[in-house]
Amino acid sequence: MRIRICSTTASLLSLLSPMAAFTAPRSPHRQQQLASSSLRAKTFAMDESSNQLTVTPIASLDGTVTLPGSKSLSNRCLLLAALSSGSTRVENLLESDDIRYMLEALDALQVPVERDANDATSVTVTGQAGPINSPSPESSLELFLGNAGTAMRPLAAALCMGHGSFILDGVPRMRERPIADLIDGLRQLGADASCVESTGCPPVTIRADGLDGGEASISGKMSSQFLSSLLMASPLCSGDVVIRIKDELISAPYVSLTIGLMKKFGVNVEVQGDMDGTPSFIVGKDEKYTSPGSILVEGDASSASYFLAGAAITGGTVTVRGCGSDSVQGDVAFANVMEQMGATVTWAPESITVTRDPNTKLKGVDVDCGKIPDAAMTLAVAALFAEGPTTIRNVYSWRLKETERMKAIVAECTKLGATVEEFTDYCIIHPPKDNKVNENVVIETYDDHRMAMTFALAACGGVNVIIHDPGCTAKTFPTYFEMLGGIAS
Repeated sequence: MRIRICSTTASLLSLLSPMAAFTAPRSPHRQQQLASSSLRAKTFAMDESSNQLTVTPIASLDGTVTLPGSKSLSNRCLLLAALSSGSTRVENLLESDDIRYMLEALDALQVPVERDANDATSVTVTGQAGPINSPSPESSLELFLGNAGTAMRPLAAALCMGHGSFILDGVPRMRERPIADLIDGLRQLGADASCVESTGCPPVTIRADGLDGGEASISGKMSSQFLSSLLMASPLCSGDVVIRIKDELISAPYVSLTIGLMKKFGVNVEVQGDMDGTPSFIVGKDEKYTSPGSILVEGDASSASYFLAGAAITGGTVTVRGCGSDSVQGDVAFANVMEQMGATVTWAPESITVTRDPNTKLKGVDVDCGKIPDAAMTLAVAALFAEGPTTIRNVYSWRLKETERMKAIVAECTKLGATVEEFTDYCIIHPPKDNKVNENVVIETYDDHRMAMTFALAACGGVNVIIHDPGCTAKTFPTYFEMLGGIAS
């Protein structure tokens, strides 16, 4: 049985045509998100024949942005709700391709998900009180998950705990994104799972018959999602599970996020050792997921980085609402990097405000970004407007993301006039002379949402920037250009 879940990216391109972004019908939640946009809002011209959006010069970013829900939290909440006993209302769910892939996968698995007719960002999931079994035990159920790593990896682990045969596949780029470390960990626990090709990448085949538990030692060097996926699936085993990191753990804040969310669903994870070293994790056999009744998805901290950086670059004042000093997401630390560069940062429990004194120039920094690899992409563009070079370290994971981000960032920064030194897991960006970026540069986005959103900020240099395939932002933030224009002058 084959269930193919198609991308809706193309249909969202129409929302980016001139003026359409500000006249298209909106859900009540969307209206609330855009309520702070001023009447001076910019529109960016879309050329549909070339599939290119021209972001016109941005003199300043000023205003308040209510962030869409976090991608990482949205898909984790949906999966844990599906595995829990009881029903869970999930609110402020991100509206994006990645979340649609997870929702439609749950539909294919016949996990009841009720959409709220009045709010596209809220759903109610009826949990299975344990593992998810295949609705078609006589045949393999194929789930097409696009390029959504936050759906592919957790589902690959969770489906090993039930019964049935599954094939998990995605777009060509997903077939280049490693998953072998996760499969290795699952096999150590007794799972019958494998990569179809010899590359260690999807498609993944699973022949599930439940798991007893046990011990697994995995690498944490390539992605923290492998550990998070194993942790979320562990309470579905009939016995204790011990997971050890055998080398180092990158993006540790994302693992802490996972553990914190599991606790909200009633499961405790014992952590032994230092999260910055080689920790071990224990999930007892008596731990079971129980619905919290309702859960609100925190605003996406990675998405906050674009607006915070824009304020720092232009000297405007931007407040992002939805994440702040109480955030569970590690990417809020990006605001600290803006402060190191010379911006002024004000924290509140659920918001962050960034501005910059016009008399204070941004300065280059040398930062270990291993804990904030997604937000670190935004730093690459902020570096174009700083005095002196900026070194972005410990971002080997860039090479394993939606595209080969290291090479992509080097290429596009170079087009804009920077000189970039590329190394295995870091790069050094030397800004253009006098911080003047090149005019009318066509930014190749490589079907990577973060490339489009990050490099749109080059328009803060007072030039037109042309974004090729702007619709790729549908992966996590389909209204990004609308919201950027809403606070731009």
